[in-house]
Amino acid sequence: MLKRKRIFVFGGILSLFLSVSMSAQKVVKLWGGNPPTVNGITESEKYEKASGWVTNVSVPELHIYLPDGTNNTGMAVVICPGGGYAGLAFDHEGVQFAQWLNKQGIAGIILKYRMPNKHKEIPLDDAWQAMRYVRSHAAELGIKSDKIGIAGFSAGGHLAATASTHFATSGVSTRPDFSILFYPVITMQVATHGGSKYNLLGENASQADTYTFSNEKQVNVNTPPAILLLSDDDDSVQPANSIAYYDALKMNNIAATMYIFPEGGHGWGMRENFKYHTQMLTLLQMWLKDIQAK
Repeated sequence: MLKRKRIFVFGGILSLFLSVSMSAQKVVKLWGGNPPTVNGITESEKYEKASGWVTNVSVPELHIYLPDGTNNTGMAVVICPGGGYAGLAFDHEGVQFAQWLNKQGIAGIILKYRMPNKHKEIPLDDAWQAMRYVRSHAAELGIKSDKIGIAGFSAGGHLAATASTHFATSGVSTRPDFSILFYPVITMQVATHGGSKYNLLGENASQADTYTFSNEKQVNVNTPPAILLLSDDDDSVQPANSIAYYDALKMNNIAATMYIFPEGGHGWGMRENFKYHTQMLTLLQMWLKDIQAK
């Protein structure tokens, strides 16, 4: 069981299998294709091309998109697409964001994390392993080991925030250097997204699990700086989630930036039909440049 403000360490040697993808420069099978735990999903993984939706993920992967060498800032972002912990919006919250990051000179590394299927530790295990891989292979990927952030959308935002509040610092650090949170699920308490909570913690979540995975309760002075981007009219994941995380960061003197757009609902990601798409990316670009300069 996770404990508040506890540092987690997992030993062992990384065993990783590399293969080439036609879109990403490299695909990494985390855990050598054999994760240490199973999520109980027996159906084959499925990708719906029309929607960009991936379901039944049981074998986690990193899809690595690297910027042009002449434009490389040395920064990297591990990307956690959303999907209520039931699937992954892999295209507009994964691939398209990685490609945009590349244009900014930043490596975009999509984490195709396992669905928890009510096994609460599984997504975070994959996020930790992703951070270990990127940091330990930073030199060969042209990445600065102290400029590796994490991004997440919706339930992927919950995973990114969990990785930002529960991490190991001994050995290869799993702590992200910064966080980018798009309309994130943050809390497992009153304002939570019911589907995400059910898929992560099950039908009758204990008070201890509810508290531990309510990330606004887990922020401390070591939590990395964050930017939060969301819509005021989001009826799926209440803005109260982001506000609570922002407040917790400020209470701990952590640099935090939050933009709440007047409308747009939930799940816009990199879709150009989001009314504030251009403004959102301009603001994010400015914030990333500030992170790069520090």
